[in-house]
Amino acid sequence: MKQQILQRYKEMLQDRIDVFQDMIAGLTVDAQNDAKGSAGDKHETALSMMHLEQEKLNHKLREILDQKAVLDKIDATQTHKRVALGSLVQANGMLLFISSALPKISLETKSIFALSPQSPLGSKLMGNESGFSFDMNGKPYTIENIW
Repeated sequence: MKQQILQRYKEMLQDRIDVFQDMIAGLTVDAQNDAKGSAGDKHETALSMMHLEQEKLNHKLREILDQKAVLDKIDATQTHKRVALGSLVQANGMLLFISSALPKISLETKSIFALSPQSPLGSKLMGNESGFSFDMNGKPYTIENIW
């Protein structure tokens, strides 16, 4: 199941990468076409706005590439006795995939939440074994299983 989860998240990120690269390429083409056209203040403002938008898209693309790099480090065939990067953890009936902060996915009627090891919940889980209990924001958690 861990391999399916990892594959689904990699596909999700690759789709996002493709979308952002297409948007950046489109802005580049628009800017080049606009540069050949008119001159004046409106032209300069339009180019500046395109450049700012391109910078924002490049920043988001870098974030997604960083998330993908984290996923690329994970060996989904490896099982863990203690929670580590790439662990699938069952706690309080929830399935938590320790990887990068990504949207919830559903697989075989189960919901999987991807957590960063640096997130508050992820940092509480890291390095602990099945049976470990802790409180977070007044709610008790117990690690039931680790894969």
